[in-house]
Amino acid sequence: MPFSLLRRRRAVSGGSSDDSSSDPSLRWVVWLAVLLAVVALHWVAGRWVERSRSTSNPTPAEHVPVQVELLTPKPVAQTPTPPASPPPAPRPRPKPAPQPQPTHAITTAQQTEQAVQAVEAAQAEQAAQAEQAAQAAQAAQASAKAASDAAAAQAAAASQAAAAPADKFSVPPSGELRYDTRINGVMNQVGTIHWINDGQHYEMVVSIPLPFVGPYVYSSKGHTDRFGLAPEQYSEQRGRRAADITVFDRTTKQLVYTRTPNNQPLADGAQDRFSVVMQLSSLVRGTPDTYKPGVARQFSVADNDSNEIWPIETVGDENVQTADGNVQARHFTRLPRRDGDRRRLDIWLAPALGWLPVRILQTEPNGMQIEMLWRGKLQPPSVTPDQSGAGTPNASDNSTPGTPGSDKP
Repeated sequence: MPFSLLRRRRAVSGGSSDDSSSDPSLRWVVWLAVLLAVVALHWVAGRWVERSRSTSNPTPAEHVPVQVELLTPKPVAQTPTPPASPPPAPRPRPKPAPQPQPTHAITTAQQTEQAVQAVEAAQAEQAAQAEQAAQAAQAAQASAKAASDAAAAQAAAASQAAAAPADKFSVPPSGELRYDTRINGVMNQVGTIHWINDGQHYEMVVSIPLPFVGPYVYSSKGHTDRFGLAPEQYSEQRGRRAADITVFDRTTKQLVYTRTPNNQPLADGAQDRFSVVMQLSSLVRGTPDTYKPGVARQFSVADNDSNEIWPIETVGDENVQTADGNVQARHFTRLPRRDGDRRRLDIWLAPALGWLPVRILQTEPNGMQIEMLWRGKLQPPSVTPDQSGAGTPNASDNSTPGTPGSDKP
């Protein structure tokens, strides 16, 4: 009897345990807890992304161009051509030496004949001298007319130059520029612009790190000529891919690409995708009052496989929020080149930074946005008296390389 009761109690206890493990309400409680945990994790991730995307510099709204003036590329300095020297006047012929008179006696007939010959020779000499004098007068008149025409042409050229003065141009001094970068609004690593200007040559290397892809590196190097910056080679490397190179062959006036066999003509003042930023900065440094809202300037810009005209318009002065504080900057935007053009470039140049770019926002055709925002103290790498003013009319600025911009106090 006791054994049967014990077996019955064990059976009852075992049955209750199995019932509890297969209870559907308990399983719903477990699944609900898992669901709540997943939702909580998603909420935390969303908040982190939202905080990373938050910025005081909103994406520029779609700009409707209101064109006031269109500026086309023209030389930044011109040397007048000296007038041609007038041709020399012909020299008069020397008079023939008098013939010695014979010492022996001559007859009257011979004397008469010699007298006639002497008179004829004198008349011929007078005619020759008169002809030479006429030729000299004509040459002098032609020379005076050529000099007058040259003077008139030089005066007309000077008058035309005064009516349409050459662009003032001031290339920014050398410096290592550091920028906070954002990819599609999400904070990324620090990017750099390596800029060197020795007065005759320049080099620009833009490096933007991208996670899991590798850095985007854009390189431009060349010299300065009468149109400003003159690139010689442009290189574009995205991540671990091989670099695409564009050569500006100024001997044959051709653009040569490694990405495509199709060459294109090289225009005067042509730029690449990143030298155009410093070309614009140099022009604005020269005459900042010229670039008012609504003024658009055309640039011939080469990519890694093509060349197009970029109209860049002045939008206006705006406030830009940086890590070191607010700064006033002039906003420039590249207008669409054709219908459906989704590529966009917005540049903010700050007078407090010597008209260097304080913010660059590049929108790719696929919608990807790459932003560079000035990182460091709000002063240019090398401070000179004219960097925040109108600049100088020189073709370049030989300022001493300055201290790299940094976020150190």
